[in-house]
Amino acid sequence: MNDPLFIGIDVGTQGTKAVLTDITGSALAEAFCPSVLIRPDAVTVYEEAETIFESVVGTIGQVIERSGRSGKDVAAIGIDSQMAGVMGIDGDFEAVTPYDSWLDTRCEKYTSFIKSEAEEEAIRSSGGQVAHTHASKILWWKNEHPQVYSRIKKFVMPNGYVAGKLCGLKSDDAFMDYTFLHFNVFSDNLKLEYSDALLKHFGVEKRKLPKIVSPEFVVGTVREEYACACGLGTDCKVIAGCGDTAASSLGAGVVGKGLAYDVAGTASVFACSTDVFAPDVSHKTILFSRSVFKDMFLPLSYISGGGLCLKWFSGICGKTLKELDALVAEDEEMEVPFFIPHFSGRTYPLDNGVSGAFIGLNANSDATKMYRSILESIAFEYKSYFDILKSSGCLTTDPTVIGVGGGAKSAAFSKIKATVLGCRYVVPASADSATVAMALLAAKACGYITEDLSEVFGVDESNSKVFVPNRELQPLLAQKARRYLGLLNGYSDFFQRQ
Repeated sequence: MNDPLFIGIDVGTQGTKAVLTDITGSALAEAFCPSVLIRPDAVTVYEEAETIFESVVGTIGQVIERSGRSGKDVAAIGIDSQMAGVMGIDGDFEAVTPYDSWLDTRCEKYTSFIKSEAEEEAIRSSGGQVAHTHASKILWWKNEHPQVYSRIKKFVMPNGYVAGKLCGLKSDDAFMDYTFLHFNVFSDNLKLEYSDALLKHFGVEKRKLPKIVSPEFVVGTVREEYACACGLGTDCKVIAGCGDTAASSLGAGVVGKGLAYDVAGTASVFACSTDVFAPDVSHKTILFSRSVFKDMFLPLSYISGGGLCLKWFSGICGKTLKELDALVAEDEEMEVPFFIPHFSGRTYPLDNGVSGAFIGLNANSDATKMYRSILESIAFEYKSYFDILKSSGCLTTDPTVIGVGGGAKSAAFSKIKATVLGCRYVVPASADSATVAMALLAAKACGYITEDLSEVFGVDESNSKVFVPNRELQPLLAQKARRYLGLLNGYSDFFQRQ
């Protein structure tokens, strides 16, 4: 028998990525299938469940074919996915609803209802913030589409749907791993269960929620139908996997306390690692998500469209991000306007009225300066999160920041973040790490790796890019970061008065 192989899959907003690795995590083949986001109006965003599933089956088949290896050698599969949306399944694990995306805001009325009824209790219990996530979306389906709701046996996440369908599960076996708990404000995060009091208060049946499991929980083996379609063996195991942020942090080497972490992707996420659970009731900005490591938290906040802003600007100015980066790098001290990066409203604290904007434009505001202002604005957002994390005791010293995702490939962006945060910013050699993390987590869960996960993952700085703060530029950017937060809050107040 050949050495065992493993597949890691990331079901993301932009698309599904898959990687085939050996037991060391070396990638033997990769594949990508773009997502099909359906946007019939300004507030509705969803994906068809079958399209998501087909993207997974397709990319599994592609990595096996491209590797030239036998799919029978694949011992286990791990899947992560986007986290804040939901989908409903029937008793046979078939989709009753599309995937109600985290970008969808149709549930705004129910978010406001939860906030008015039990916001602080929900934050303290779940560690999350009341936003357009699981609880609000479940109430939307219950009240706006009661006939569809009555057919839903369980609400699941994209990775749970894919894994369950691959293994031929029934709805009673539906699961959600604990890294998603902060996005369901009907949960009791510390106890790793749902809050009976909150569910009762809002009239949501506990039986419609999936069981809570560990990311390493073995869901089952791939059923024959899909094994044949993908070229796998029927003894290939599938694990529960986790949320995409938890997967990325694991792959990036966030395996101990006191590190900070930047996911420079479609959503721009800033987090740190800690054993402190301190729900953010006062600022309503930080979400206390769980790490793959059961006793470690990854408190975080994010801009829902951070990466989208960069893609949008690249499109309208007709230059690639690489070209824009090169122009910005030529003059790090250029005077630039301010930018508000909240294209989909401010996520935390929640404010749907805020939209994107340039502030302070003049006749000299060319594409290069406008691009740098977008980079700075995201760094300024991170600084506000960073300060809250320090004040809450989650960070006691200035940490090393580990950067991953597409934006981490930008040296200009990384330099700005290092300077604004006043921290070393390290980009590992593999800046897109979630899929490899899932492959090796599957290997660990199924007994092929015996070392502790903290030994398997870690940052090798000798093979990483390290950026340090520009001390000369730091006072100016610190002042701009304070002004940015004042502008953002004033901008938010302006929209609330309309």
